[in-house]
Order: sequence, then C-alpha cells, then structure tokens
Amino acid sequence: MTLPDHTARRLVLVSGPSGAGRSTALKVLEDAGFEAIDNLPLRLLPALLNGPEQGRPLALGVDPRNRDFSTNALLDVLGQLAGRDGLAPELLYLDCSVDVLLRRFSETRRRHPLATDDRPADGIARELELLQPLRARADVLIDTSDLNVHELRGQVEQWFAPGGQHRMVVSVQSFSYKRGLPRSVDMVLDCRFLINPFWQPELRGLNGTDQRVAEYVRDDPRFADFSTQVVKLCDLLLPAYRDEGKSHFSIAFGCTGGQHRSVTMAETLALRLADQGWQVSIRHRELDRRKKDEA
Repeated sequence: MTLPDHTARRLVLVSGPSGAGRSTALKVLEDAGFEAIDNLPLRLLPALLNGPEQGRPLALGVDPRNRDFSTNALLDVLGQLAGRDGLAPELLYLDCSVDVLLRRFSETRRRHPLATDDRPADGIARELELLQPLRARADVLIDTSDLNVHELRGQVEQWFAPGGQHRMVVSVQSFSYKRGLPRSVDMVLDCRFLINPFWQPELRGLNGTDQRVAEYVRDDPRFADFSTQVVKLCDLLLPAYRDEGKSHFSIAFGCTGGQHRSVTMAETLALRLADQGWQVSIRHRELDRRKKDEA
C-alpha cells in the first residue's frame, strides 16, 4: 500500500460485499473524525468534491445498491482522483467468505440486494464476481470473516484513526433534580448529601463555577473521598467503554437546584479527566437555562 499524503485531504471509499461490515466501518470512520456518507451515487461525487472545503476527511460508502454503480466507473473515478492535487484517495475493501455471508443473512433474515428471489447465495455470488476488480485494486483489504464488530473497529482504527486508536468523548453535566433527570446519560451521581451553599446568604446567588462556592463545597469532609471514588470509577469504566467501541459517554451530577454542589463536582471531574487526556465536554443544564431566560 502507498502511504497517503497527509498534507492532502483524505478520501476513503469503502466497498465490499453486502454483509461484510461496510456500515460498521463507516461508523468507525465517522467516530474518527471523517465526514461519512453511505450509498452515495457516483454521479454526485464530483459535485461533492468541488463544493466548499469543509476541512474534514471524507469517507464514502459505495456499493452495487446504487443505480449508477459500475465497477469500471468506480475504477475510473479512483484513477481521476489519484491525479488530483490536494486529495489523497484510498479504497478500503471489506471482504468476507461466502459461508459467513450466508450465515449473516440467515441470522438477520435480510434479503440480499442482488438476489432476484429469496436465494441469498445467488446474490452473494453475483456480487462477489461484480466486485472482484475492486478487491484487486484495494489499498486496504480487511477480511471480516472471523472478526466481531469490536475487532473490525480495531482494525479500521489502526489504518485510519489519528494515532491508530479510537477517541471517546466524555460529557460531564450538572442538573437539578427539581427539573428531572437529564435524557440519554450513562451514569448519574447524587450530590445532595454534600453541604449546601444555598443556606449561606453570601453564596446563594452564585454558582459552582465561582471559586468561593467551590471552596465551600470542597470543605465538606465527605467531598474529598467522594471525588476520589468517582475518579477511580471513571478510571475503571472509561477505558472499558472506549475499548468496547463506545464513542460517547455521559456522566451527570445532580443536586437540589443544579446550581452549587453538582456544578462544583462536574467542574472538578471534568478538569481531572481533561488532565488525564480525555476529550471532555461540560454542560450545566440549569445555568444554561438561566442564561437563555436572561437573554
């Protein structure tokens, strides 16, 4: 394989027989920072590449489901793109044995897109023959016959993810129990046992991003142990979820008003995780709502 020019915009065309893992590979590339588009008609590719430069690498899923799909046409496009300045095209081909493809279609009970009737074996044979020239032309060929979804993710990341590994985004949030639990969070921790700055008149109108409030909450004798145990829990869980292929993990801290204790704890954990090298985003639900109301 010829190494791509990393000063050029990377373009990965993903192809292979149906059931070999093309959709999974596109999701992995999307998690790695690619702009991923599946089943793009070849006639639209020039318009996409000639459009405004987005700065992100591209990953395009191409397969015989397209009306205008042609092996020769795709090979011609690859040849044209290879001579284009500022672009580094690559063909990723996901291969798979016939018996495994048959088993996968049997397990999912999906109809093969090239089968004229309910006989997936005929469609698989037709598709493999059609795609043989692409297989021979592939820059990267991954046989998924013996791979599970996590192993496939690992191989795609080795070739295409920056640094050869998947990065998981960690979202740390604060919220008020009065307004209910936030949606779609993976872990919720209750901070209402900590000392409450609300009962201090000089702190009541402030929030946990203020140093005075943070120091007051951290002076609670239980804060240090609680914070330490939360960090240990994250040290255990986050690498495991990342290795499992999860692209996003969210942790939410709640208190009565979502203004003091939960904000302080969210800020504390977010800073600690960022120092450890995690990609962290932070959101304070109630503080954000208050800003919108004031605006």
